[in-house]
Amino acid sequence: MPFHDYAVPYEIDSRYGQRVAYFSMEFAVHQPLKIYSGGLGFLAGSHLRSAYELKQNLIGIGLLWKYGYYDQERNQDQTLNVAWNEKQYSFLEDTGIKFQITIHEHPVWVKAFYLNPETFKSAPLFLLTTDLPENDYVSQTITHRLYDANVATKVAQFILLGVGGAKLVDLLNFNPDRYHLNEAHGLSAAFYLYQKFNRQLPEVTKRLVFTTHTPEEAGNEKHDIYLCHKMSYFCGLTIDEVKKLYQNDSDQFNHSLAALRFARLANGVSRLHGEVSRAMWSKYENICPILSITNAQNWRYWADKQLYRFMEAGDNFGIDDRKKYLKKRAFEIVADQTGKLFNPEVFTIVWARRFAGYKRAALLTRDEKRFEKLLNNSKYPVQIIWAGKPYPVDHPAISEFNELVHIGRQHKNMAVMIGYELALSKRLKQAADCWLNNPRVPREASGTSGMTASMNGAVNLSTDDGWIPEFINHGNNGFVVPKADYENMHVQEQDDYDLEKIYEILENQVLPLYYENYGVWREIVKNGMRDVRYQFESNRMAHEYYDLLYK
Repeated sequence: MPFHDYAVPYEIDSRYGQRVAYFSMEFAVHQPLKIYSGGLGFLAGSHLRSAYELKQNLIGIGLLWKYGYYDQERNQDQTLNVAWNEKQYSFLEDTGIKFQITIHEHPVWVKAFYLNPETFKSAPLFLLTTDLPENDYVSQTITHRLYDANVATKVAQFILLGVGGAKLVDLLNFNPDRYHLNEAHGLSAAFYLYQKFNRQLPEVTKRLVFTTHTPEEAGNEKHDIYLCHKMSYFCGLTIDEVKKLYQNDSDQFNHSLAALRFARLANGVSRLHGEVSRAMWSKYENICPILSITNAQNWRYWADKQLYRFMEAGDNFGIDDRKKYLKKRAFEIVADQTGKLFNPEVFTIVWARRFAGYKRAALLTRDEKRFEKLLNNSKYPVQIIWAGKPYPVDHPAISEFNELVHIGRQHKNMAVMIGYELALSKRLKQAADCWLNNPRVPREASGTSGMTASMNGAVNLSTDDGWIPEFINHGNNGFVVPKADYENMHVQEQDDYDLEKIYEILENQVLPLYYENYGVWREIVKNGMRDVRYQFESNRMAHEYYDLLYK
């Protein structure tokens, strides 16, 4: 297809006529396209699917990672091994578009590939690569690894996404009304647009919107401003011009702060996160308003439709039978990976998401006596599955993963899985009776994994963070740890409190209900399925982005 005057190739719904270019470092559109690491990608993938369903005038701009995030394999003793395997995608179309941008004061060739909307039923997605024979080896490596651990490479990736993406949009002649940055990784686009519009900042601001996903200041990307300048991040501006333009004299360039000063509007990704973000950034002047648009996941992609059909037909036997089948099928993957045979009749807890410190993967195991008692409970038997990818150089997180592997050796009803990507994620949600989520409040901006768990007949048990305060009605559609005065607690006190409460809820409420009053348990499952579909489905979210952020 000709790409010189690009238009979204389906009829646009008139409510969503504004042209939007959506920039993200990662997109989890479908299992075969491995260019994502975690929640940010899952969110962007659901967003593209809903933009397609609603027929919105939106295109995605991302990067084509040659080795993906990494492949999670095992060492001989079952511990985590990080592997980098080249990916190949016959379904991506070569646009024939090739152009140069400046990185580290040198021209770098960039090529654009295209994911056709009909391939996976998602909005059009353009993916950039520098892995070309015309480039020197160092330039080729820019698109090798998502979130490369080398700081200079990571800054180069940000330039490629922002400047490269904005230049591609110009070459496509798409003329967006809005440039939407999903997290601040693509912020260099603002400097490209600043030069394009003859250094008129209002021309940039009226087009730029920004979604922040980070509820703590330390988590926001900051890089040495001299490094960024040497990498050509600022599109020809001097360091003094940059400091003046984004009104900050620090030698650390704060990408999120710049985004909040250049954008016309920003949003947090849950009601709570919007409040946390407004408070966190309130000490800075001249930042744009921060709204809340709560994250959501795409029902059509994630939900088990059969469970919903039985629920709509009022067929309780059908629901129970289907859930057992889903568990049994998922347990075949568990057996294949770990040699452990799980029983679909037994209450199954799953903890599965990115292994990041604040998410506290191994929290349940910290009270050894209680954990042993839970795993050896003959009255209320349980099975527990862990899965998730630590960042490949986050050694504490990798140690936590390996520690769980070692604990699991002693228990045939505890399994640790590898390869936590879209496909396994869906299977583990189907395997779960209880989806356990225990981040340290208020460090989880949104945390969407529990949404798709509910869409597959799992009940959430969570600390009260991210999207959870908007969803869980305790004992009705899920279970939630009552908030304590976390601000005045040490980390250790907070961990102890949350752990105690999780065990109390599990031992005194969840397990007795499941084993002694399954009818009530089933109602909780159904309430969760129903509530999540209406409040946390990404068509609602994609609509709100047009309604609130792009308008």
